[in-house]
Amino acid sequence: MLSLIRTPNRRVLPLACTALIVRSAISTAVTAKPEGDISSVFVSLSGHDTKPLPQRFAYVKKRLIQGHEDQLRASWERLLVDLQEEVKVIAELGPKVVPQIDYRNIKDCSAEFEKEFKKRGVGLIRGVVPEAEALRLKEDIRQYVRSNPHTKAFPSNDPQVYELYWSPSQIRARSHPNLLAAQKFLMSFWHAADPSAPLSTAHPTTYADRVRIRNPGDSGFALGPHVDGGGVERWEEGGYGLGQVYERIWEGKWEDYDPWEACCRLLVKSDLYNGAGACSMFRMFQGWLSMSTTGPNEGTLLVNPLLSRATAYYLLRPFFSEKHGPDSARFLSVDNWQLDVEPTTALHGATPSHCQELNTALHPHLDLDRTMVHIPTVRPGDYVAWHCDTIHAVDKVHKGKSDASVLYIPTCPLTESNAQYLVRQREAFLHGNPGPDFPGGKGESEHIGRSTTGHLAEVAQTEGMRAMGMAKWDNHKAGNSLGQKEVLRKANDILGF
Repeated sequence: MLSLIRTPNRRVLPLACTALIVRSAISTAVTAKPEGDISSVFVSLSGHDTKPLPQRFAYVKKRLIQGHEDQLRASWERLLVDLQEEVKVIAELGPKVVPQIDYRNIKDCSAEFEKEFKKRGVGLIRGVVPEAEALRLKEDIRQYVRSNPHTKAFPSNDPQVYELYWSPSQIRARSHPNLLAAQKFLMSFWHAADPSAPLSTAHPTTYADRVRIRNPGDSGFALGPHVDGGGVERWEEGGYGLGQVYERIWEGKWEDYDPWEACCRLLVKSDLYNGAGACSMFRMFQGWLSMSTTGPNEGTLLVNPLLSRATAYYLLRPFFSEKHGPDSARFLSVDNWQLDVEPTTALHGATPSHCQELNTALHPHLDLDRTMVHIPTVRPGDYVAWHCDTIHAVDKVHKGKSDASVLYIPTCPLTESNAQYLVRQREAFLHGNPGPDFPGGKGESEHIGRSTTGHLAEVAQTEGMRAMGMAKWDNHKAGNSLGQKEVLRKANDILGF
């Protein structure tokens, strides 16, 4: 039974929430990140030069593949052959390669959608939020910005991406029952090798991210191909190595790598450098909710739907060098590439504190000019999600005639580490500061009309409040697995309920 108190606005808040402000001040010790904006996340947008990595990364690489060199070389050769065929398929299909499903059908998913979604790692759910409601979210955000002209954004001279996390629209969208149902549906494609592992994909958790309202003609937010969820951490023993997430790839068995196994990711540390481009919460999917009608070349998203193959490639690429350069007719040929006898420090686009960025020069076999495909045209209320290992980008130039607007809302399961993040994020919400993973500063603490616990109580049902760490989870519900019961109990303890 949920312990509640009544508010003047009729809705109710958990009793525990009355002490959150006091408790948060003493229960979390957060090192605030420097003030900034989304350009801080990417080397290409920040204006900083890429510096060579320290020598220790050569040792990191050597340890990863030691004893498997022959298997790795053969694996790389099989991968290059396989990519040649898959690239052709992607280039021919274009946006049609992205599987789609109507929200009303998520409880009766077709075998075709399931097959393609698991292969491609990206999907589009139509009509998650009613169109009129999604348009209202956008208009309310615009009014919120007008009421707070000091809102930080990028680029500062022509804002496209706003450093907003706690606007009323964002709170309403994240806690929307339809969105939470869509997130549960998406997370159901993951599986746990250990059923007793403390993990629940049936209990979404909220990760407060930014807003994009991209205007026609914009070329400032020209974000190229990249992968979120850390940079160099994917190779480090103290990063993804803690869960041996990519062990099959390092062993020379990339075909056996399972991108949908969740247990191995529970131990991962994807933020070893407290950087603006890091993420310390386990996001199974990156995603956004559309607030506009936007098609290809109109400031929208591009994805690389190669998932396991692309992941294997960008992880293995730093171990190989070409014999003959790009001007050679045999540059892409399998026999033109050799395993480095002594590993270099290079990790090809991955740098500490930033996301990994990819390009044709560093990752030639991915043929990014042809395999980065637009998602199909979206309408307000559609939700797009892509696997956390997926390469993605945005249009270099917005060539459309109307805005391309989205609320960034990733899909996250309930885990111990995610519950720990919710404690810190809850404190940020209470004070109007950016979330723990994001550039610091006073954020929206002085904004007029930002969301408060009172507003949350008005708009969010119990499940939405639980997702934000504002209400106790029901760990005695019939049907919960052993792993779910355990993580629900631990999450309640972590959150102070």
